[in-house]
Amino acid sequence: MIDGTIIRAHRHAAGALGGQEQQELGRSCGGFSSKIHAKVDALGMPLGFIITPGQSSDIGQAEALVGEELCESLLADKGYDSNTFREFLQNRGIVPVVPGKRNRIESIEYDAHTYKERNAVERFFGRIKEYRRIATRFDKTVAMFRAGLVLASILMWIKL
Repeated sequence: MIDGTIIRAHRHAAGALGGQEQQELGRSCGGFSSKIHAKVDALGMPLGFIITPGQSSDIGQAEALVGEELCESLLADKGYDSNTFREFLQNRGIVPVVPGKRNRIESIEYDAHTYKERNAVERFFGRIKEYRRIATRFDKTVAMFRAGLVLASILMWIKL
């Protein structure tokens, strides 16, 4: 399963060397933000992350997030609905369980029963945001923020 969530960054997160772009901080009317794109297994345990500025789209990181992972099917929300991404998955033998957007000309068939299991990735984000360091990004550098994510993930795996 893959998905993304926006993390509000504290104002003290800005100002690191290289500027906001190199530290994966986006600027919007709500302030600074980063986006965590995560890949989890069927139990909702973390397998990988990509951190981008908050305004970036989900589909832009989809292929990189899947990587060389082998699986039978991939569950994702409507933000990942793209013919190109579907072809990428099908060429690798992965069944895309992604509902189509409303504005699609041709409707997309997907396994709605399997799609109900996608709540595991949402529960993962709920658990990861229990860590204050992640829920409100205080870290100036993306490396330190990623380290916090990895540490929280390790703690999740140990508790399993």
